[in-house]
Amino acid sequence: MNPITTSSRRSFLGNAALGLALAPMGSLLASSARAASPAGATSFGPLKQIDAGDLRVEYAEAGPANGPVAILLHGWPYDIHAFADVAPRLAAAGYRVIVPYLRGYGGTRFLSASTARNGQQGAVAQDIIALMDALGVRQAVLGAFDWGARTACIMAAIWPERVSGLVSVSGYLIGNPQANAKPQAPAAEYAWWYQSYLATDRGRDGYAANPAAFNRFIWQQASPQWQFDDATYQRSAQAFDNPDHVAIVVHNYRWRIALAPGESRFDALEARLASAPRIAVPSITMEGDANGAPHPAPAAYAAKFSGPYQHRNLDGGIGHNLPQEAPAAFAQAVIDVTRL
Repeated sequence: MNPITTSSRRSFLGNAALGLALAPMGSLLASSARAASPAGATSFGPLKQIDAGDLRVEYAEAGPANGPVAILLHGWPYDIHAFADVAPRLAAAGYRVIVPYLRGYGGTRFLSASTARNGQQGAVAQDIIALMDALGVRQAVLGAFDWGARTACIMAAIWPERVSGLVSVSGYLIGNPQANAKPQAPAAEYAWWYQSYLATDRGRDGYAANPAAFNRFIWQQASPQWQFDDATYQRSAQAFDNPDHVAIVVHNYRWRIALAPGESRFDALEARLASAPRIAVPSITMEGDANGAPHPAPAAYAAKFSGPYQHRNLDGGIGHNLPQEAPAAFAQAVIDVTRL
Protein backbone atom coordinates (compact mmCIF):
# COMPACT_ATOMS: atom_id res chain seq x y z
CA MET A 1 0.00 0.00 0.00
CA ASN A 2 1.22 3.50 -0.79
CA PRO A 3 1.25 5.91 2.15
CA ILE A 4 -1.44 8.58 2.15
CA THR A 5 -0.47 11.79 3.90
CA THR A 6 -2.38 14.88 4.88
CA SER A 7 -1.59 18.59 4.86
CA SER A 8 -3.42 21.23 6.88
CA ARG A 9 -4.57 24.71 5.94
CA ARG A 10 -4.32 27.47 8.51
CA SER A 11 -4.80 31.20 8.12
CA PHE A 12 -3.94 34.04 10.46
CA LEU A 13 -5.45 37.42 9.55
CA GLY A 14 -5.66 36.29 5.94
CA ASN A 15 -2.02 35.20 5.60
CA ALA A 16 -0.81 31.64 5.15
CA ALA A 17 1.11 30.11 8.01
CA LEU A 18 3.93 27.90 6.90
CA GLY A 19 4.37 24.67 8.78
CA LEU A 20 5.77 21.20 8.39
CA ALA A 21 4.84 18.39 10.74
CA LEU A 22 6.28 14.90 10.79
CA ALA A 23 4.32 12.07 12.39
CA PRO A 24 6.01 9.20 14.25
CA MET A 25 8.08 6.82 12.10
CA GLY A 26 7.74 9.26 9.21
CA SER A 27 4.48 7.59 8.16
CA LEU A 28 2.60 10.87 7.80
CA LEU A 29 3.96 13.98 6.14
CA ALA A 30 2.37 17.41 6.21
CA SER A 31 3.05 19.73 3.29
CA SER A 32 3.30 23.48 3.74
CA ALA A 33 0.02 25.19 4.49
CA ARG A 34 -1.48 27.35 1.77
CA ALA A 35 -3.02 30.78 1.81
CA ALA A 36 -6.54 31.28 3.04
CA SER A 37 -9.33 31.35 0.50
CA PRO A 38 -10.59 34.67 -0.81
CA ALA A 39 -13.32 36.16 1.35
CA GLY A 40 -16.54 34.24 0.88
CA ALA A 41 -14.91 31.60 -1.35
CA THR A 42 -15.13 27.86 -0.86
CA SER A 43 -12.01 26.23 0.56
CA PHE A 44 -10.83 22.65 0.39
CA GLY A 45 -10.22 20.78 3.60
CA PRO A 46 -6.83 19.30 4.50
CA LEU A 47 -4.93 18.12 1.45
CA LYS A 48 -3.59 14.58 1.14
CA GLN A 49 -0.57 13.01 -0.50
CA ILE A 50 0.04 9.56 -1.93
CA ASP A 51 2.89 7.90 -3.83
CA ALA A 52 1.67 7.00 -7.33
CA GLY A 53 3.90 6.09 -10.25
CA ASP A 54 6.62 8.70 -10.70
CA LEU A 55 5.07 11.10 -8.23
CA ARG A 56 4.01 11.89 -4.73
CA VAL A 57 0.67 13.42 -5.67
CA GLU A 58 -0.97 16.11 -3.57
CA TYR A 59 -4.75 16.16 -3.86
CA ALA A 60 -7.95 17.38 -2.29
CA GLU A 61 -10.73 14.98 -1.43
CA ALA A 62 -14.37 15.55 -0.53
CA GLY A 63 -17.54 13.54 -0.15
CA PRO A 64 -18.30 10.06 1.13
CA ALA A 65 -15.48 7.51 0.92
CA ASN A 66 -17.86 4.89 -0.51
CA GLY A 67 -19.45 7.10 -3.15
CA PRO A 68 -18.90 6.85 -6.92
CA VAL A 69 -15.60 8.57 -7.71
CA ALA A 70 -15.28 11.84 -9.61
CA ILE A 71 -11.76 12.96 -10.55
CA LEU A 72 -11.41 16.62 -11.52
CA LEU A 73 -8.35 17.67 -13.54
CA HIS A 74 -7.02 21.21 -13.93
CA GLY A 75 -4.83 22.63 -16.66
CA TRP A 76 -2.25 25.38 -17.26
CA PRO A 77 -2.00 27.92 -15.80
CA TYR A 78 -4.57 26.89 -13.20
CA ASP A 79 -4.76 24.60 -10.19
CA ILE A 80 -7.15 22.57 -8.05
CA HIS A 81 -9.04 25.72 -6.99
CA ALA A 82 -10.66 25.79 -10.40
CA PHE A 83 -12.92 23.16 -8.81
CA ALA A 84 -13.30 24.71 -5.34
CA ASP A 85 -17.00 25.37 -5.98
CA VAL A 86 -17.57 22.23 -8.06
CA ALA A 87 -16.29 19.70 -5.50
CA PRO A 88 -18.81 20.52 -2.72
CA ARG A 89 -21.70 20.26 -5.18
CA LEU A 90 -20.56 16.81 -6.25
CA ALA A 91 -19.87 15.77 -2.66
CA ALA A 92 -23.40 16.79 -1.71
CA ALA A 93 -24.66 14.60 -4.57
CA GLY A 94 -22.85 11.62 -3.02
CA TYR A 95 -19.62 11.55 -5.01
CA ARG A 96 -16.19 10.86 -3.63
CA VAL A 97 -14.37 13.78 -5.26
CA ILE A 98 -10.61 13.68 -5.91
CA VAL A 99 -8.84 16.79 -7.22
CA PRO A 100 -5.09 16.25 -7.81
CA TYR A 101 -2.34 18.72 -8.57
CA LEU A 102 -0.80 17.67 -11.88
CA ARG A 103 2.95 17.10 -12.16
CA GLY A 104 4.74 20.43 -11.73
CA TYR A 105 1.97 22.03 -9.66
CA GLY A 106 1.29 22.57 -5.98
CA GLY A 107 2.69 19.98 -3.61
CA THR A 108 3.00 17.22 -6.21
CA ARG A 109 6.63 16.12 -6.43
CA PHE A 110 8.73 13.62 -8.37
CA LEU A 111 9.89 10.72 -6.24
CA SER A 112 13.27 10.59 -7.98
CA ALA A 113 15.62 13.38 -9.02
CA SER A 114 16.57 11.28 -12.06
CA THR A 115 13.08 11.13 -13.57
CA ALA A 116 12.74 13.26 -16.67
CA ARG A 117 10.71 16.43 -16.09
CA ASN A 118 8.46 15.48 -18.94
CA GLY A 119 5.24 17.29 -19.82
CA GLN A 120 4.11 15.17 -22.76
CA GLN A 121 0.45 14.18 -22.86
CA GLY A 122 1.04 10.45 -22.37
CA ALA A 123 3.07 11.00 -19.22
CA VAL A 124 0.42 13.20 -17.62
CA ALA A 125 -2.34 10.71 -18.47
CA GLN A 126 -0.32 7.82 -17.05
CA ASP A 127 0.06 9.84 -13.83
CA ILE A 128 -3.71 9.80 -13.28
CA ILE A 129 -4.01 6.08 -14.02
CA ALA A 130 -1.23 5.53 -11.46
CA LEU A 131 -3.10 7.73 -8.99
CA MET A 132 -6.27 5.69 -9.45
CA ASP A 133 -4.30 2.49 -8.90
CA ALA A 134 -2.67 3.86 -5.75
CA LEU A 135 -6.03 4.93 -4.34
CA GLY A 136 -7.68 1.64 -5.26
CA VAL A 137 -10.13 3.37 -7.61
CA ARG A 138 -11.29 1.03 -10.35
CA GLN A 139 -13.42 3.52 -12.26
CA ALA A 140 -14.24 7.22 -12.11
CA VAL A 141 -16.14 9.93 -13.91
CA LEU A 142 -13.73 12.57 -15.16
CA GLY A 143 -14.37 16.32 -15.27
CA ALA A 144 -11.62 18.45 -16.79
CA PHE A 145 -10.43 21.43 -18.81
CA ASP A 146 -7.23 22.50 -20.63
CA TRP A 147 -4.35 20.05 -19.91
CA GLY A 148 -6.77 18.17 -17.70
CA ALA A 149 -9.26 17.74 -20.55
CA ARG A 150 -6.54 16.36 -22.79
CA THR A 151 -5.57 13.94 -20.04
CA ALA A 152 -9.19 12.91 -19.48
CA CYS A 153 -9.77 12.38 -23.21
CA ILE A 154 -6.69 10.15 -23.39
CA MET A 155 -7.87 8.10 -20.43
CA ALA A 156 -11.35 7.70 -21.94
CA ALA A 157 -9.93 6.64 -25.31
CA ILE A 158 -7.17 4.30 -24.13
CA TRP A 159 -8.51 3.00 -20.81
CA PRO A 160 -12.32 3.17 -21.24
CA GLU A 161 -12.83 0.52 -18.56
CA ARG A 162 -11.48 3.02 -16.02
CA VAL A 163 -13.82 5.87 -17.07
CA SER A 164 -17.56 5.83 -16.34
CA GLY A 165 -18.10 9.21 -17.98
CA LEU A 166 -16.23 12.21 -19.38
CA VAL A 167 -16.91 15.94 -19.11
CA SER A 168 -14.42 17.82 -21.27
CA VAL A 169 -14.27 21.58 -21.77
CA SER A 170 -13.44 22.39 -25.41
CA GLY A 171 -14.06 18.81 -26.46
CA TYR A 172 -11.58 16.38 -27.98
CA LEU A 173 -8.03 17.57 -27.24
CA ILE A 174 -5.76 14.59 -27.90
CA GLY A 175 -2.68 15.94 -29.70
CA ASN A 176 -0.31 14.84 -32.46
CA PRO A 177 3.11 16.58 -32.39
CA GLN A 178 3.91 15.80 -36.01
CA ALA A 179 0.64 17.34 -37.16
CA ASN A 180 1.03 20.27 -34.77
CA ALA A 181 4.49 21.01 -36.12
CA LYS A 182 3.00 22.17 -39.41
CA PRO A 183 2.59 25.97 -39.69
CA GLN A 184 -0.93 27.32 -39.31
CA ALA A 185 -2.71 30.36 -40.65
CA PRO A 186 -1.51 33.70 -39.21
CA ALA A 187 -4.51 34.15 -36.91
CA ALA A 188 -4.03 30.67 -35.44
CA GLU A 189 -0.31 31.25 -34.94
CA TYR A 190 -1.11 34.50 -33.16
CA ALA A 191 -3.56 32.76 -30.83
CA TRP A 192 -0.80 30.33 -29.82
CA TRP A 193 1.76 33.10 -29.18
CA TYR A 194 2.81 31.67 -25.80
CA GLN A 195 3.64 28.30 -27.36
CA SER A 196 6.01 29.99 -29.79
CA TYR A 197 7.43 32.14 -27.00
CA LEU A 198 8.11 29.12 -24.75
CA ALA A 199 9.82 27.39 -27.65
CA THR A 200 12.69 29.88 -27.33
CA ASP A 201 15.35 30.21 -24.65
CA ARG A 202 14.15 33.77 -24.13
CA GLY A 203 10.65 32.48 -23.46
CA ARG A 204 11.85 29.82 -21.05
CA ASP A 205 13.89 32.37 -19.12
CA GLY A 206 11.08 34.92 -19.19
CA TYR A 207 8.58 32.44 -17.83
CA ALA A 208 10.99 31.25 -15.15
CA ALA A 209 11.64 34.84 -14.06
CA ASN A 210 8.01 35.57 -13.20
CA PRO A 211 5.47 32.79 -13.77
CA ALA A 212 2.85 34.45 -11.57
CA ALA A 213 2.67 37.63 -13.66
CA PHE A 214 2.87 35.65 -16.91
CA ASN A 215 0.03 33.35 -15.89
CA ARG A 216 -2.18 36.17 -14.68
CA PHE A 217 -1.92 37.64 -18.17
CA ILE A 218 -2.97 34.26 -19.60
CA TRP A 219 -5.99 34.18 -17.26
CA GLN A 220 -7.03 37.61 -18.54
CA GLN A 221 -6.62 36.61 -22.17
CA ALA A 222 -8.34 33.24 -21.79
CA SER A 223 -11.30 34.60 -19.80
CA PRO A 224 -11.65 38.24 -20.86
CA GLN A 225 -15.01 38.76 -19.14
CA TRP A 226 -14.19 37.00 -15.87
CA GLN A 227 -13.74 39.61 -13.15
CA PHE A 228 -11.59 37.58 -10.76
CA ASP A 229 -10.00 39.44 -7.85
CA ASP A 230 -6.39 39.40 -6.70
CA ALA A 231 -7.07 37.02 -3.83
CA THR A 232 -8.64 34.49 -6.19
CA TYR A 233 -5.63 34.61 -8.48
CA GLN A 234 -3.05 34.49 -5.69
CA ARG A 235 -4.72 31.43 -4.21
CA SER A 236 -3.99 29.57 -7.45
CA ALA A 237 -0.65 31.24 -8.20
CA GLN A 238 0.90 29.48 -5.22
CA ALA A 239 0.65 26.26 -7.22
CA PHE A 240 3.27 27.58 -9.66
CA ASP A 241 5.84 27.77 -6.86
CA ASN A 242 6.89 24.20 -7.57
CA PRO A 243 10.50 23.24 -8.36
CA ASP A 244 9.47 21.40 -11.52
CA HIS A 245 6.80 23.78 -12.78
CA VAL A 246 8.82 25.67 -15.37
CA ALA A 247 10.48 22.56 -16.77
CA ILE A 248 7.15 20.75 -17.13
CA VAL A 249 5.39 23.69 -18.79
CA VAL A 250 8.21 24.41 -21.22
CA HIS A 251 8.60 20.75 -22.16
CA ASN A 252 4.86 20.36 -22.66
CA TYR A 253 4.64 23.16 -25.19
CA ARG A 254 7.86 22.24 -26.98
CA TRP A 255 6.86 18.57 -27.18
CA ARG A 256 3.47 19.49 -28.64
CA ILE A 257 5.09 20.95 -31.75
CA ALA A 258 7.82 18.29 -32.03
CA LEU A 259 10.63 20.55 -30.77
CA ALA A 260 11.41 18.35 -27.76
CA PRO A 261 11.45 14.56 -27.55
CA GLY A 262 9.26 12.55 -25.25
CA GLU A 263 10.34 9.50 -23.28
CA SER A 264 10.65 6.20 -25.16
CA ARG A 265 8.56 4.40 -22.54
CA PHE A 266 5.54 6.34 -23.83
CA ASP A 267 6.19 5.71 -27.54
CA ALA A 268 3.60 2.94 -27.91
CA LEU A 269 0.96 5.05 -26.15
CA GLU A 270 1.74 8.10 -28.26
CA ALA A 271 1.53 6.02 -31.45
CA ARG A 272 -2.01 5.05 -30.48
CA LEU A 273 -2.89 8.64 -29.66
CA ALA A 274 -1.50 9.89 -32.99
CA SER A 275 -4.29 7.97 -34.71
CA ALA A 276 -6.86 10.18 -32.90
CA PRO A 277 -8.83 7.30 -31.37
CA ARG A 278 -12.53 7.76 -30.81
CA ILE A 279 -14.07 8.00 -27.35
CA ALA A 280 -16.92 5.58 -26.66
CA VAL A 281 -17.64 6.32 -22.97
CA PRO A 282 -20.60 8.61 -22.15
CA SER A 283 -19.37 12.15 -22.76
CA ILE A 284 -20.44 15.76 -22.41
CA THR A 285 -18.38 18.50 -23.98
CA MET A 286 -18.76 22.12 -22.88
CA GLU A 287 -17.82 25.54 -24.19
CA GLY A 288 -18.22 29.03 -22.83
CA ASP A 289 -19.28 31.92 -25.03
CA ALA A 290 -16.23 34.02 -24.09
CA ASN A 291 -13.36 31.53 -24.28
CA GLY A 292 -10.35 33.59 -25.30
CA ALA A 293 -7.95 30.64 -25.50
CA PRO A 294 -7.39 28.68 -28.72
CA HIS A 295 -10.10 26.03 -28.99
CA PRO A 296 -11.77 23.99 -31.73
CA ALA A 297 -15.35 24.49 -32.81
CA PRO A 298 -17.70 21.83 -31.40
CA ALA A 299 -18.61 20.63 -34.89
CA ALA A 300 -14.96 19.81 -35.52
CA TYR A 301 -14.81 17.14 -32.84
CA ALA A 302 -18.35 15.82 -32.41
CA ALA A 303 -17.61 12.75 -34.54
CA LYS A 304 -14.76 11.75 -32.21
CA PHE A 305 -17.36 10.73 -29.61
CA SER A 306 -18.92 7.46 -30.65
CA GLY A 307 -20.86 6.71 -27.45
CA PRO A 308 -23.68 8.59 -25.70
CA TYR A 309 -22.82 12.25 -26.22
CA GLN A 310 -24.02 15.81 -25.64
CA HIS A 311 -22.49 19.22 -26.21
CA ARG A 312 -23.44 22.15 -23.96
CA ASN A 313 -22.79 25.81 -24.78
CA LEU A 314 -22.78 28.26 -21.88
CA ASP A 315 -23.74 31.91 -22.23
CA GLY A 316 -23.02 34.81 -19.90
CA GLY A 317 -19.38 35.66 -20.62
CA ILE A 318 -17.94 32.27 -19.60
CA GLY A 319 -14.28 31.91 -20.52
CA HIS A 320 -11.67 29.20 -20.63
CA ASN A 321 -11.72 28.33 -16.92
CA LEU A 322 -15.28 27.09 -17.19
CA PRO A 323 -15.42 25.05 -13.93
CA GLN A 324 -14.46 28.08 -11.84
CA GLU A 325 -16.55 30.55 -13.80
CA ALA A 326 -19.66 28.33 -14.03
CA PRO A 327 -19.32 25.74 -11.27
CA ALA A 328 -23.01 24.83 -11.04
CA ALA A 329 -23.23 24.03 -14.77
CA PHE A 330 -20.00 22.07 -14.69
CA ALA A 331 -21.01 20.04 -11.64
CA GLN A 332 -24.38 19.28 -13.18
CA ALA A 333 -22.66 17.96 -16.32
CA VAL A 334 -20.54 15.60 -14.19
CA ILE A 335 -23.69 14.35 -12.48
CA ASP A 336 -25.58 14.00 -15.77
CA VAL A 337 -22.95 12.32 -17.93
CA THR A 338 -23.26 8.80 -16.55
CA ARG A 339 -27.03 8.99 -17.09
CA LEU A 340 -26.85 9.65 -20.84
